This record gives sequence, C-alpha cells and structure tokens, in this order.
Amino acid sequence: MDQTYKSAGVDIKAGEQTVDKIKGYAKSTFNKSVLTDIGMFGAFYEPDFSGYEKPVLVSSVDGVGTKLKIAVDMSKFDTIGQDLVNHCVNDIAVCGAKPLFFLDYYATGKLNPDKAADVIKGFATACKENGCALIGGETAEMPGLYQADDFDVSGTIVGVVDKSKIIDGKKIQKGDLLIGFPSNGLHTNGYSLARKVLLEKFNVSEHITEINNILGDELLKIHKSYLSIILTLKNIVELKGLSHITGGGIIGNTSRIIPKGLDILIHWENWDMPAVFKLIQHTGKISDEEMHKVFNCGIGLVAVISREDESKVFNSAINLQEHPILIGEVI
Repeated sequence: MDQTYKSAGVDIKAGEQTVDKIKGYAKSTFNKSVLTDIGMFGAFYEPDFSGYEKPVLVSSVDGVGTKLKIAVDMSKFDTIGQDLVNHCVNDIAVCGAKPLFFLDYYATGKLNPDKAADVIKGFATACKENGCALIGGETAEMPGLYQADDFDVSGTIVGVVDKSKIIDGKKIQKGDLLIGFPSNGLHTNGYSLARKVLLEKFNVSEHITEINNILGDELLKIHKSYLSIILTLKNIVELKGLSHITGGGIIGNTSRIIPKGLDILIHWENWDMPAVFKLIQHTGKISDEEMHKVFNCGIGLVAVISREDESKVFNSAINLQEHPILIGEVI
C-alpha cells in the first residue's frame, strides 16, 4: 500500500474542516484595524495610535499548563481558550497596556475539528470581552509527539501603552499598600500539584462537599480578566505597580515589581483562602509555605498604591465590581 500523509497520522481534510469551523469565530472579533481575512500567510493589523504621544507595543506569550488535562478528562473544551486569552491580557494589562490583537497555537495528536473549534470559540469569546482581535493562529497535528486525545495551546498577545504611562513599579516606596483582588480559583497555575493531590483521591466528575461543586467544574473555572478593574483603578488613583498572580504566588510575582532595597509583607490572615485551596492543602498535607509559592491562594491581582489613596480604592468598590482586600505593605 502506498504511504500517505493520512496513513502517517496527519489528516489534511480534518485541518480544512477545522479552518472552516473557526473562521466565523475569528471574524466576530475583527475591528477596523484588521486588514486581512483568515487564510493569509500573515495577519495584518493597522493600529490607530492617534491618542498616544509615544506608543509602545507590549507583548506576552503563555500557555495554560496541565489544566488541559482536566479539560480532556471532563471532555469540556470551550473554556480553555478563554483561560489563555485572559491570562495573556492580564500579563500586559498590569504593565498599563491595552490589548490590540491575539494569535493562538493549537497542537494535538489527532485533529478533531469539533474539539478544536470549541477551543478557538473560547479564544474568540474572551477576545471580544477584552476588546481585542483574534487575527491569526496555527493548528498542528503531530502524531507521535502527542497522544491522540491530548492537545496543547499557547497564545501571543500584543497591546499598546503610552511610554509615559507604563506601570513598572519604579515609584514604589516604603509604606505603600498592597491591595488584592480575588481570584475565582486556581486560574491557570498549580495544576500539576493539584492534579497529583486531588485525583489520587477523587474523580473529576465527583461532587465534593467541601467545595460544593463537581471537582472538574471547579478546576475548570475560567481564569479571570482583570482588564476592566485595572482601567477603573487607573481613573481613581495612581497605580505604582500591578502584579498578575500566576506561578510563584503572591510573593514571587509581586516581588518582581518591587525596587531594590525594599520588600513586601503579606498579611495572610486578612482574607479567607477559598475552599478549593483548603481542599488541596488538606488532602495533600501541603505546608503553608508551599501553598503560597505554588498557588494564588485566592488573590489574582495585586495593586500597589500610596497609603493616602487607600480610602479612594475602598470607596470605589461598587465601580470596581470587586471587593478589594488590604493584603500587605511595602517595607
């Protein structure tokens, strides 16, 4: 029998079907700055920088780690894309940037057009919510590298900020306050440890009393976008620094923006760690120190502000649509 690409595990027709399914999702995110249709070799974006004195492009690339394994176990694929976009948006928003466009990479062992379309639908949903365009991507079928049902995703986002409005932590000083904003779960970090601990005892489809939820549904809660909170905060106070709490936890991520010679003191007792983290810690007999290093522990965004601005933030809680928490200070 003659060898073909399909006999080697790569189905070109499935790829074409996938492209047909996702075109509509991508186009739904387009705006006047997007110049190309899906299918070109490159994606063209004509930005409007008329409102900027010195526009600076800000970019970030990321994935969602082994949270993907939970999606596979639950056969639920329409939220992972939202996780990825929101994660990337947060990474540039904490620098003061507004997202412009997003590109995705989807790789799998055997391409299932419906599954791929669900993932890309999630990209499109989050792009629209964050006001950016999904202008291109790559879908790769790689048998032998991935198991048939396994897949991986990554994304690249590009945004813009006026050079004079970059938020980089340089103005942070002793006595400034750390204001935390809640996460809704693990977001996209710590899943290797969470899976090791929880799946040795529970099934993903099991309802767990301690969290009042199906375990898989709890672990697939969508990584929150903090873009709207950041935009609101910028109109209320001077933001000296912002940190997106991902791998490394509150201390690891916030320390990245603290000037040399200063440190942070976290008041861990100022908020109640959400139930899913308590379940992980109790089930795995994990120390507080390890929990703080691996997980966000209920805080997804930290803003550094002057002590004099504390009342402004807390008085604006309704506009923020979140309950801010005083979680620490700069020492």
